Amino acid sequence: MAYQHQFRATAYPLRLYSGKDALENLPAELKRCKSQRAFVVSGRSVSRKTNLVDRIEKILGPAYAGRYDEIEKDTTLVSVQAACAAARAANADLLIGVGAGSVIQGTRVVAILMAEKAPVDQLITQYPDNAPAISPKLLAPKLPIINVATAATTAQNRGGSAVKDPGRPHRMEFFDPKTRPVSLFWDEEALLTAPLSLARTTGTSVLWRAIMNLGAPRMGPLSEGDRLQAFRLARGALLRMGDPLDAGARIEMCAAAFLQNRDADDGGALTEKHWPARVTYALATALFNLHAHVGQGEANSALTATVMRRFGMRDPEAMALIADAFGVTGSGPAHERAAEAVERTFADAGMPVKLRALDIPRNSLAAILENSLKNFNADPKREFLQERPALMATLEAAW
Repeated sequence: MAYQHQFRATAYPLRLYSGKDALENLPAELKRCKSQRAFVVSGRSVSRKTNLVDRIEKILGPAYAGRYDEIEKDTTLVSVQAACAAARAANADLLIGVGAGSVIQGTRVVAILMAEKAPVDQLITQYPDNAPAISPKLLAPKLPIINVATAATTAQNRGGSAVKDPGRPHRMEFFDPKTRPVSLFWDEEALLTAPLSLARTTGTSVLWRAIMNLGAPRMGPLSEGDRLQAFRLARGALLRMGDPLDAGARIEMCAAAFLQNRDADDGGALTEKHWPARVTYALATALFNLHAHVGQGEANSALTATVMRRFGMRDPEAMALIADAFGVTGSGPAHERAAEAVERTFADAGMPVKLRALDIPRNSLAAILENSLKNFNADPKREFLQERPALMATLEAAW
């Protein structure tokens, strides 16, 4: 490894509670935050099909201020605004997000909308034509947030959120480091409330990112340890995710996601992404945004091996590093060996490795391509516009 010695690392205060009955520590956290009215934000399934929110209400006792349990999939703007109104009406002085990515992101936006006075359009990241993105500074103090994870997600301790509004062509992006949680809970019983399908798709997304991150030819000395351990944890945990009683696998997957965030805080965010990572991210995002029944994990697993075979030769060093991480040595191009290892890993975990397994019409591939060309995060230099034929051929090959 050729270490990258020029980096910036940041650290944020956080208390993490993991394991059996971890939620019993909630009252101590409220006391630390001097909170007397904790408001729970969740989705319908967690609140109405499990006893998790009722359990939290019982643990909090008189400090429980109420709940809003209708945060929708993909964190819709209307559901977040309704949650904000409910939390404000309850005189909440602390928010507890209970769920996976959509709910945890939504809870952050609730905190922003409760505190900021400007219209929503002035609070979101702006993407001017032919210029870098502009993220407005949201200076108002925010309510403290506690996150109770029900599935592994990198959303668990970040400061950014994406919100979906049907009236807009792109997601609304909010960012405020003050919305990072003051504490995070990986409670065994809470994690086991998630259905296997959710645990598997979120776990696949964590492993996918771990694999792509290992392709960086240069890493900071702090980031390397984060990335290697995230890969080891996620790879092992995904294969055990099919056991509905294996809370350990779910905690280990949460730990892998946590390490990926720490990697970014340790300077890894500055690492330039290789072609297979960027292309898969753009195509997968366009795919699951267009077809709501497709999870992010399924989109990643169905595309990654084909993208590596088609674009991996552009980054041979990255592909060699990924192949080495899987222990795949020998003759043949590194991108082919790496793609085969990735495809086998996802297949062994019961994930789809072809688009035709996702129950989507083949004629939607053109729309997926067009939407992927508008992904600024994957393509900040607008290079994909010159790759339209190659991208379409990749989608066809992935079918």
